[in-house]
Formats: sequence, structure tokens, C-alpha cells
Amino acid sequence: MKPTEIAEIFRQTGAFLEGHFILSSGLHSPNYMQCAKVLQHPEHGDRFAKVLATKLESLKPTVVLAPALGGILVGYELARALKTRSIFAERVEGKMSLRRGQELSKGDRVVLCEDVVTTGKSIKEVEALCLEVGAEVVAMAAIVDRSGGKWALSKPLTSLLSMELVTHDPANCPLCKSGSPAVKPGSRPTAA
Repeated sequence: MKPTEIAEIFRQTGAFLEGHFILSSGLHSPNYMQCAKVLQHPEHGDRFAKVLATKLESLKPTVVLAPALGGILVGYELARALKTRSIFAERVEGKMSLRRGQELSKGDRVVLCEDVVTTGKSIKEVEALCLEVGAEVVAMAAIVDRSGGKWALSKPLTSLLSMELVTHDPANCPLCKSGSPAVKPGSRPTAA
């Protein structure tokens, strides 16, 4: 599956949005990758996960850990393709936590999985959960790397589509200056 094919699937499903968006990082952007729109179609999630799995299976992961909310479906499909467990972390009082009986153990070989990575903040937060129990992070994966490879993660990011999308500091945002209303489509609270 080529990156151009993945980009076309995003466009066809209406998941590549254009407008004025407030990202979870607090930055503004004229583009937003809404993976939930793509993943409404299970055949896309299945295909994406199988392609990611072929790139990661040699690492012999024992679990795929995804941050809620965006990474849950992708993480589940990736774990299914890798024939391993799938768990997710969710925010409790502003901090990523494992709940609902989900747990990591020392010796687990973990793939951290997200739908879209911009700054890598969510993946870094779930990585901390692994380090707390002595689990080994063997890879980080995402459908889309929207940073164009400019994230700062502890492991290389395996992604299916890498693109650098423009972001603006809110204080100097040309979209704000033009009077364009900004919307916040993501689930994570905006950074202060």
C-alpha cells in the first residue's frame, strides 16, 4: 500500500479536512487528519493494520498499547494483525492511566500505536506507563505522521503516510487574523 493510496483514501472518506483547526498542541492549522472518518470503514483499518504489522512483526511484540481515544481502533486492529494483546490508556485527571483491568508487565514487548502523530505527546505519555513497570517499548507506530518526521520520540516512528502540514502559533496565526473561526476537532484538551 503506497502513501499516495493512503492519502487518496483520506480524501475519499472526507478525513483530510481543510479549514481552521486548533490542534491538541494548541497550534493552529489549515488541515486536520480525522482518522475517525476513515476508520468508520473497517476495511481501511484492517488494510492499514496489516501493512503496519508487516513492518513490525519481526520485533515480536507481546502487546499493542494505544492512547485513547484516537489510537484505540488502530491499536486493536494492529494487535489483531500481529496476533497479540491490545490495550489502551486513557486520561484520568489529566494523566494517562491504564484502567478497566488493562495492565502491562515487566518483560512485555510493547508497540505504541496512534492514529495520527503531530508532536508525539500522547505516545510519550503512554511510553511513561511502560517505563514505570519495566516493559520494553520496541516500536512506535501510526497511520499518519503529520510532522513530516520532525517529532522527537525515543524510537523511530513507523507510519504509513508522512506529511508535513503547516501549523501556526495562535498569536501569529494568519487564519485568525483573517477572521476565520477556529474549531477544535480532537478529543484531548488543548495545551495551555
